[in-house]
Amino acid sequence: MYDLSLAQWAAATVSALVFGLSKTALPGLGILAVPLMANVFPARISTGIVLPMLIFADAFAVMYYRRKAVWPHLIRLIPWAAVGIACGYLIMGRIDDQQLKPVIGAITLIMLGISFWRDRYCKGASIPTGWGFACLMGLAAGITTMLANAAGPIMIIYLLAMRLPKMEFIGTGAWYFFLLNWFKVPFSTNLGLINSGSLSFNLMLFPLVAIGAVSGIFILKYIPEKRFIQIAQILAVLASVNLILN
Repeated sequence: MYDLSLAQWAAATVSALVFGLSKTALPGLGILAVPLMANVFPARISTGIVLPMLIFADAFAVMYYRRKAVWPHLIRLIPWAAVGIACGYLIMGRIDDQQLKPVIGAITLIMLGISFWRDRYCKGASIPTGWGFACLMGLAAGITTMLANAAGPIMIIYLLAMRLPKMEFIGTGAWYFFLLNWFKVPFSTNLGLINSGSLSFNLMLFPLVAIGAVSGIFILKYIPEKRFIQIAQILAVLASVNLILN
């Protein structure tokens, strides 16, 4: 696991910084680092290495934005996401992330297109805030996060639909991923994706994750509200295209 080339170490370093930054400032950015880690290690193994790094970054986000979460949105979403994770665990041996990722990317792009069309041409249209929308988003996010740590764009769509201010956006997302990523640990451990070797590698990268997370806290303060939404949308598009192409 430690016999890596200089380029692989560079990819792992950048990934750790990006995972931290994505949790406290730029949601969706983390999914761009997932393929980097998949180039350092085989795809399935990389998911087990990435998960503890995400949880460590989640802890920074939760500590700082703990009072900003909008719990009614989370309560609607989390039970369905837990079901999605269980489904993802069951199909882990039957479908790989390469088969699923293009579908996720295409669906997310379609939803972003609908969101853009609604905001530009139908500003008075109702926002899907009901249980049905939460069920769809929760199941999709749960399955994709279990299979490929790729739920970022889906969660962005859900939070954008809720029209949350940037602090509540980050705080709600932070609690969601913190709780659900911990829920994934037993499943990933049972599949052998998290083990002593992967955890020892995580310990080497945790300081970089922390640097990224702390940097994000300061960066977010200087991002205007409207610009934050635009950045989130752009990152979701980039992440979706990345899923389709990779």
